[in-house]
Amino acid sequence: MTYVYVGSRTTRERNARGEGIGVYRLDAAQGRLEPVQVLGGLVNPSYLALNRRGDRLYTVHGDGSAASVLAVDAASGRLRLLQTRDCQARNPVHLALDPGGRHLALSSHLTGELLLLPVADDGLLGPVAQRVALPGTPGPHRREQPFSKPHFNPFDPSGRWVVVPDKGLDRVFSFRCEGGRLSPAAQPHVDAREGAGPRNLVFHPSAPYAYVVNELDSTVTAYRFDAATGALAPLQILPTLPDDFCGNSRAAGIAIDAAGRTLYASNRGHDSIAAFRIDAPTGRLRWLGAWPSGGRTPRFFTLAPDGRHLFALNEDSDGIAAFAVDAAEGTLAPTGWSIACGSPVCMVFSPGLGA
Repeated sequence: MTYVYVGSRTTRERNARGEGIGVYRLDAAQGRLEPVQVLGGLVNPSYLALNRRGDRLYTVHGDGSAASVLAVDAASGRLRLLQTRDCQARNPVHLALDPGGRHLALSSHLTGELLLLPVADDGLLGPVAQRVALPGTPGPHRREQPFSKPHFNPFDPSGRWVVVPDKGLDRVFSFRCEGGRLSPAAQPHVDAREGAGPRNLVFHPSAPYAYVVNELDSTVTAYRFDAATGALAPLQILPTLPDDFCGNSRAAGIAIDAAGRTLYASNRGHDSIAAFRIDAPTGRLRWLGAWPSGGRTPRFFTLAPDGRHLFALNEDSDGIAAFAVDAAEGTLAPTGWSIACGSPVCMVFSPGLGA
């Protein structure tokens, strides 16, 4: 049985209607979710991460300063709070575990820092072991780029590098993670286009490429990624919006299918999921189209583990909508299924617990 965990915004300051973390059973054949539990009492449990065993779920508390650890029951998928660790962050927005599950990296959005915390054998978090500032000159957007604003910090497939898009500085940073310490790569960052606002990043599953979705100018940048040095070299930039859309929109999420053939990005304003075909030899992208997300403000979306369905989390219309994925073409088709969910902002899948 595969379980699904959905984080949400919960506070009045965010005009949110979420109740906490939702737990669902996944019907993989139909692309549907069956409610199991809502764990309340958590403030803005936004981004989530599961360890490889699937017995610990980690969350940051958006607009706060802490991260929490939850126990996952193998038989039922239900959650129980184990620990909340104050990280002395300001609006932690993303977290990621290294492949060995021994360290957790966290982006502090309003202090412009990358934090590293040790993870004990029982999955609990130790005190912050390292805080790394992200240097640079703020971008030109008067409201959104007043200072460094890291928004994402995934580990690369090897687990040796943490790569950090910084919306405030129009930069993408690379750090080596070794021996429980972070150190800048020899090429510590790559500059994005001025005013782009790099937000989220995904690595190609098998080729030396990475892709960054830029929030402020609604584009995707393709990079060559050197796994030996952590360096990024830009290859191409494309809009995430159709050329006949003339309104306001901001890009948000990004994902790639397991085969590495299709890249997806979400648009808030246009309220769509855009798709691009990836050219295998070069890593370059080709526009396929954009499909309505089935609601308002798709802050997050994700592909099901088998790749047959895509779920769009529409934050401002309080719902999750399912799409069938054409594996050969990469195109999307709404299944007609959706479920109400207050202010959803993140979804992760268990590794088949209870199967």
